[in-house]
Order: sequence, then structure tokens, then C-alpha cells
Amino acid sequence: MFMACCSKDNEATAQTMTQKMYITIEGQTQSVTLIDNAATRALAEKLQQAPIDVTLNNNSDFEIWGALGFSLPTSNQQMTGQPGDVVLYNGSNICLFYGSNSWSYTRLGKIDGLSESELRTFLKAGESNVSVTLSLPATVSQLRGDLNGDGLVNAADVTTLINIILEKKS
Repeated sequence: MFMACCSKDNEATAQTMTQKMYITIEGQTQSVTLIDNAATRALAEKLQQAPIDVTLNNNSDFEIWGALGFSLPTSNQQMTGQPGDVVLYNGSNICLFYGSNSWSYTRLGKIDGLSESELRTFLKAGESNVSVTLSLPATVSQLRGDLNGDGLVNAADVTTLINIILEKKS
């Protein structure tokens, strides 16, 4: 669990960060620390079913944005989005900031650890039709090859596989 400060009309607001999401663009993946609100919980629930592919477009040299294809709960607040912010606009559009803009958004989270210059490169600033995949970190049950569910892929999984095969032959 993390604590992070976010700008809301130049007023620092602490929000608890608890969940990670990944953004993948052209084979490069960056983590996002999500805040805890109804929108992020609903988004995480969708992402548990499958990754989400979206096409995002440049907007006025401060963000890439596009339709999610579904709506999420909103808790819009007037805020100034900063580089790295991930927000929901109008309940069904995701916006990834590489600049700043003031508007009424639902905050979703923040891209971790990139400078403004690195964000502009990662988010393909100025480009349109940017293919983006949103996903959650792999869970134990999603780890390929982890047949015994211990969170590791090792010889114990081979033993589990052998036991599965032998049981089917019996």
C-alpha cells in the first residue's frame, strides 16, 4: 500500500494506492498505481476477465485518449491532470497524460517512474491510432507453467504434470 499526493486545483490530496495495472504500447510495458475508487474497482474486475485493447488518439499536446468500449462509475472532480496521470473522462474514455490540463475527471491512477520526456516517448505524443493494452499483473493462477499453484515454475510443477498424466492413464 502506498500513499501519494495528487494535485486538485493546487491543493494536495492524499489518496491510498493499492492496485497495479499495466499499460503496454508497442511491446513496452509500464506499471500504473491505481487509486481505490469505484471506477478502478470496476476496471480491475473487467481486467480480471481479460486484458483490454483500446485505440487512443492525441489531443491538444497533453494526452492520448479514447473510448474503453464500456462505462465505469464516475466521481468527477475538477482537477489539473499532470504528466503520468491516468483518468476517466465522461465515464467511458481513458486519458493518459503526458502534459497538463484542467477539467473534470475521475482519477484512476498514475504511470509509475517515468519523466515527462519518457512519458511523451512511451505514450507516442502527437500520434494517433495508438494501440494500447491494459492488463493486470499475473496472479498465481495465471502464471504459465505453475501447475501446483505455488507461484513458482519449477520441478514441483513437472511432478504435478506427471501425476496428472498418470491419473488419466489409470
